[in-house]
Amino acid sequence: MITFYSEPNPELKPDEDTLVLEDGGYSLIVWNDDVNSFDWVIQALMEIVGHSAEQAEQCALIIHMRGKYAVKHGGFEELKVMAEGITDRGINATVEAVAV
Repeated sequence: MITFYSEPNPELKPDEDTLVLEDGGYSLIVWNDDVNSFDWVIQALMEIVGHSAEQAEQCALIIHMRGKYAVKHGGFEELKVMAEGITDRGINATVEAVAV
């Protein structure tokens, strides 16, 4: 399932004094699951996001430990394409606005 947020995730309840960046103010979030292997996630991050092997491995470990991780920041349209590529591989990914 692909979920695209144009606003910050309502479940996270950011501080009242947060701002959303207008241009490039989005994050590609990859979510942990019990189905996909580390190697599969690492391969997807390298091929779709353009991470090096080291970056992809570090991201996969953080995703596993924290349950999710913002693997890339940028514009909504760019990240939407990447999220679709990741979810096409059976890995959960969302695009969310960055609150600063």
